Amino acid sequence: MLRDEDTEADFQRFLRRVDEVANLLQGLNSSDSAVKEEAIAETEKRLREEGASREEEEESRTTVNRTVINTSDMARAEAVDAGAFLAALEKDAKERAQRRKKNEQLANALKEKGNEAFREGDFALAIRRYTEGLQKLKDKQELYTNRAQAYLKLHEYEKAISDCEWALKCNKNCLKAYFLMGKAHLALQHFSESRHCYEKMLQIDPQKENLFKDCVNEANLEEKRVRDEERAAREVQAGNAAALSIQELLQRINTPGQDILYYTAGIRLLAEALNNCTGQTLFRTNNGFSILGNEPVRGAFCAERKSPAEVELCVSLLLLWQAACAGNEENQRLLLAQPEVSAQLPELLSSGTHEIQRETLALICLCSENESSRRLLARQELSRWLQVLMAFVRNTDEEADGAMSILSDLIVADRFQTEHRVLLSRALLTELMGRFRQVNPAGTALTVGMVGSLCADAEVRAQLARSRECWQACLDECSDGSSPENSQCVLAVLGLMMNLLLESNDTIQDFAVPISGRCLALLSHQDGRIVTRATGVLSRALPASPSAVEEVVKGGVVKKMLKFLKVAGQLTSSYAIKTLSICTKSSRQAQEELVKWDKRFQVLLKLLESDNELIVGNAAFCLSQCLLIPGAATSLLDSNVVLLLLRQAGGDAQRTSVQENSAIALGRLCKAEPRHIPQLRKLNGFSILNSSMKPGKGITGRCEDHMSRRLWGKGTREQ
Repeated sequence: MLRDEDTEADFQRFLRRVDEVANLLQGLNSSDSAVKEEAIAETEKRLREEGASREEEEESRTTVNRTVINTSDMARAEAVDAGAFLAALEKDAKERAQRRKKNEQLANALKEKGNEAFREGDFALAIRRYTEGLQKLKDKQELYTNRAQAYLKLHEYEKAISDCEWALKCNKNCLKAYFLMGKAHLALQHFSESRHCYEKMLQIDPQKENLFKDCVNEANLEEKRVRDEERAAREVQAGNAAALSIQELLQRINTPGQDILYYTAGIRLLAEALNNCTGQTLFRTNNGFSILGNEPVRGAFCAERKSPAEVELCVSLLLLWQAACAGNEENQRLLLAQPEVSAQLPELLSSGTHEIQRETLALICLCSENESSRRLLARQELSRWLQVLMAFVRNTDEEADGAMSILSDLIVADRFQTEHRVLLSRALLTELMGRFRQVNPAGTALTVGMVGSLCADAEVRAQLARSRECWQACLDECSDGSSPENSQCVLAVLGLMMNLLLESNDTIQDFAVPISGRCLALLSHQDGRIVTRATGVLSRALPASPSAVEEVVKGGVVKKMLKFLKVAGQLTSSYAIKTLSICTKSSRQAQEELVKWDKRFQVLLKLLESDNELIVGNAAFCLSQCLLIPGAATSLLDSNVVLLLLRQAGGDAQRTSVQENSAIALGRLCKAEPRHIPQLRKLNGFSILNSSMKPGKGITGRCEDHMSRRLWGKGTREQ
């Protein structure tokens, strides 16, 4: 093996020699004469040392007079000038580079052969190929990590750790080395060392946080498993009666040739005994999950048509697994890893026997609560799971909540995320949305939240946003939010609508008026969360339809938005000022009402002082639109409007529309009421605006003493 022939000291000397030669070459090529002379002297010294070393080796193999050889070598060395030294060193460097290139090609070829053997499952052959590659190029990091991975497959964990350490000598920031070393330490139950490796991995690349969490969670679960099993073993050794009874019950259940009622009774007693972590652990360590190896038990569990006795045994078995798996991820993993169990769960859900369906749902709900078990569930045929669970969702009984909870948990699984676009067809989604009224309110909220999660995928969101059935279902659900239960549904539906309104299509244009009307009605709701979301939906729906703007303005939306802007928090305020921006952009009535209800623009002027750029930009937009109304600019005399707008127009906001809208509002202000111009001059406003309008400042054009016509006439834009 390579590690027996090349010790770590040899390897370190090799790496140092490479660095030293590189430093000498750098010095010989230096433009600094002093550095160059020092490098030449060091080179001569090394050549003499190497010559002496070669003479000593020759002396052991020949009887030639050493004095003569030494004299001859020294004479030749003295005859070589500095140029010859450089030429010799350059030739040596080229030869080394050529040899390394050739060795690297050979090492890469051997690495590929090793990778091929690894893929085929021949890990011993892969190790041999990687070792041969390292004999060609001993500082090739990938060969160490690849060989470590092969050692892991063969459970040779100490060797895997050693290879990872060698890889880190080649590259101290090798993520794969830390990852594999963490796995090897974990297999050896070195839990602290394993977590340390994962922490180093995260330090090198903070983007690996999800991988880090998964690895640490695996280490924590494995440590817990070991500690639990040690504690359970002590209970048995101490003669604990409860622990011994679990072992005895398992032995009885595994006794062949008994009546089915015998097994049912034993399973029921065993389920009652698993009332703590130690009991669950003893169930696992005494092969409790092999219970399906008993033919009568397996027959009852897998039978397509079950007799009453088989139904009773199957229900008892499901209750036993619930007791064994409650809060125990290791037991959940072992249960779901059994092919017969994973294959039968969907069949049991659709069996038509209420007791079996109820307990199967309870078991799956229990397992779907943690990520590792969700992944195991998601490995099954998702279309089958979806079909069965959707049948429960459409019901109004108590099982509907459990089915939707499972669906909601499964949606966050990685495999579901990659496949749901195929599984959740438009027909299935719209059917789900169209049946809101048939589901209890709590179930509806959960269902809508599930669909909202799916809308994170752009394709699903676009598909739903084009569905007229989906929009109609949303409108129907928003019609009644008076009770606390219905409020949760309305809140969830408004959140879904917010997501769907990220799209733009003809369907949204057609529904913009009824959507806006429904949201306008919800602005009087007692639940502040519903008011905020309804305002948000308005701010996204109104741009799709001028008719919608006209309707909400007639409905008094301007006065309601001003009320929110006086007392609401930042999120509601951002939605409210956005809504006002859209309304004042196209509606003269909205402009007039804003002038009427916001006396001397006290609300808008306050918003111009906000730290939120979206709020500031839209406030400046609204003000500029309202300044088109006669008398509006005059009402701002003796206010600090010029100072506020100038501060924003000449500021350094990230959004250029903040400066742009503020500058345009200033232009309209001074055009409509020239008595604001002296204040602008007093604040050196023209110079500030001229500077802010230079290229790269976000605003183009020039600003002159009387404000440019281009600026006065330029249209603003909402944020």
